[in-house]
Amino acid sequence: MTMPPVVDAAWLAEHVGDEDVLVADIRGPNAHARGHIPGSIPMMIGTPGQFASPELRQDFAAEAALRLRRHGVTGEERLVLYDGGDLTNAAAALQVAELGGHTKVSVLAGGLAGWTGEVASGVVELEKTRSELTPNPEAVVALWELPRDDPGTVVLDVRRDDEYTGKGGYPCDPRQGHIPGARNVEVSTLFAAPGLPKPAGEVQTLVGVEPDGKRLITYCHSGSRSGLAVVALRAAGYDARNYFGSWHEYSRHDELPVER
Repeated sequence: MTMPPVVDAAWLAEHVGDEDVLVADIRGPNAHARGHIPGSIPMMIGTPGQFASPELRQDFAAEAALRLRRHGVTGEERLVLYDGGDLTNAAAALQVAELGGHTKVSVLAGGLAGWTGEVASGVVELEKTRSELTPNPEAVVALWELPRDDPGTVVLDVRRDDEYTGKGGYPCDPRQGHIPGARNVEVSTLFAAPGLPKPAGEVQTLVGVEPDGKRLITYCHSGSRSGLAVVALRAAGYDARNYFGSWHEYSRHDELPVER
C-alpha cells in the first residue's frame, strides 16, 4: 500500500494500531521519553548534506539504510514521521529515509502539536532488524543533476524575494542571486500554518504549473526550507525532490551561471 506524503491526526488516530504502520518521533529520545504519540518509537537518522560526488552520496544512502535498520525499520511498513510541529525536521528525516531506500514514508501534519489524542511517556526500546533496504541515492538532487533547458523540470527557489533577486542573502555566500530559470515561491506561502500545507489547488496556483508530467526541484540556502517545501509540493500532487546543497553550494562554483 502506498502512502500519502502528508497524513493528519485523524488518519493517524485511525491507523496507529495497524500492524504495518510504524510511527517515528524524530525529536530525539529525551523528548520522546517526556511525551510521545502512543506506539511511536524515537528515531535519530540525521539529515542530508552537500554531496561533492556520486560516491559520497551513495555512501550516505548506504549509511541511511543502516540507520533505519538500527531502528527496527524494514522498509515493508508504512512509516510516519513527526516532529514538534513545523515539519522542518520531519521533512529532513523523510529525505534520509528515502535515501536509505524506504518507499512508503509520510509526515504528520502539525507534528506532535497537531496530535489530538492521548500522549504517552517513558522510554521505548528499539528492536534492530536484519532486513536489507536498497539505498536510493537519487532520492535527493545533487549539483551535477541540476537540469539545463529541460522542459519537463521546474526549478523552484523557495527563499525570500531579496535572496532570490540578490539584493539580500547570507554573507557566507560568495555570490548572490538565483539559478537561471528558477521560479521564486517563498516556502511560507505554501503553508496555511506551521506544518500545515495549503490545499493542493492553492499550492498549484502559486507554483504556476500543473503537476502532471512536471518534475520539481527545490532549493533554498542550505536545504532546510527547500526540504520543507517538498512536503507541501508532494501533498499538492507534484513529483518534487530537494537539491540539498542549495545556494550555499551552488554559489561557490564560479563556472555556474547566476541570475539576479
